[in-house]
Amino acid sequence: MVDQKVEMYLVGGAVRDQLLNTPVTDRDWVVVGASPEWMIEQRFQPIGQDFPVFLHPQTKEEYALARTERKSGRGYKGFSFYAAPDITLEQDLLRRDLTINAMAMDNQGQLIDLFGGFSDLQNAKLRHVSKAFAEDPLRVLRVARFAAQLSVQDFSIASETLELMGSIVSSGELLELTPERVWLETQKALKTAKPRKYFEVLHQVGALEQLFPEISCLFGVPQTKKYHPEVDTGLHVLMSLDQICKTSSDVAVRFAVLVHDLGKGTTPKHEWPSHKGHEARGVDQIEKLCDRLNIANDYRDLAKKVSRWHLHCHKAYELKASTIEKLFSGLDLWRKPDNLEKFLLCCTADARGRTDFEDREYAQADYLKDCFSSASEVHSQSILGRGITGPEVGEELRLGRIAAIQSVKNRLASN
Repeated sequence: MVDQKVEMYLVGGAVRDQLLNTPVTDRDWVVVGASPEWMIEQRFQPIGQDFPVFLHPQTKEEYALARTERKSGRGYKGFSFYAAPDITLEQDLLRRDLTINAMAMDNQGQLIDLFGGFSDLQNAKLRHVSKAFAEDPLRVLRVARFAAQLSVQDFSIASETLELMGSIVSSGELLELTPERVWLETQKALKTAKPRKYFEVLHQVGALEQLFPEISCLFGVPQTKKYHPEVDTGLHVLMSLDQICKTSSDVAVRFAVLVHDLGKGTTPKHEWPSHKGHEARGVDQIEKLCDRLNIANDYRDLAKKVSRWHLHCHKAYELKASTIEKLFSGLDLWRKPDNLEKFLLCCTADARGRTDFEDREYAQADYLKDCFSSASEVHSQSILGRGITGPEVGEELRLGRIAAIQSVKNRLASN
């Protein structure tokens, strides 16, 4: 199937992950010495729009012709590509972002490392391959994501690479990225072992202020030390993100924790460190962020609910039964009972995302579960069976649920 003059190499993340002894999820290949016509003759299926990429006829893995690129405009799409049989493997690897992603492996499993990627793997270092790194603004997000993804192995970013990332931010090219691309990289980062690292890196190089101003402005905003020994709101958000990663891999849940306190960024300075009303103000900030990045409704809906109601959860034992019923209605639990578990996970992470509170019990979660379980046993059928009809059914249902919640409160008080 393969012509003698054509060589195929496993490249990128597949090589990196194999050397790190971590699961290889995607295997990408570079083809040297071939033309698009040759690939099609070998029954590879063309899929590339900007440059020649093909799917293997059996494995369906991606095979890209070796190529070079040249900066021809602004943004991450501002490149012209050249793919031809005379492009060498070294020329192709030179255009890649990080040295650990610029290694290749031949058919015999022989490593081809032209830019020191293996040494950087051993030293847990994220380092750019060449100065061409600065031509692609998307690489700021990608490197931040790799820092989060490889945080388990204690990878750090080389100082010279951080400097280049900062220069990209200063150039303004980061603002050329499409909202969809920014959110896609952020979603990937939120799936990693330590998404906190992604936002820390973006903050460090000035990218957070440009792409996520609603989050960036939280750093430096103080909270009441009695309840938040860490004081800084931005730090609290990152600590909460650490906590939710211990209990949930759901990206929507993690995103909700990330943005649960956005309202504190809009508190007038003369009111600091108090943040009265930040829950409702946070809903507006979440809408602004989600609108700008075209974030899906399921993400924004949960995030808005967590922002609006999380203090009710913290104060659950102090709430009247009618207020707890109002909380459940606000969370849309009568239609979507699964929302409760997601909401409680977020509130628990918020409560534990504080200095010296990381391992504290959060009994409010079980209490609200008991209240909801009891209230859920009240059904409209029993009300209809009493001859009640029309709008009065809804009111009787609400009152029945409140009574059921009150029974839980009474039982708790008597113990």
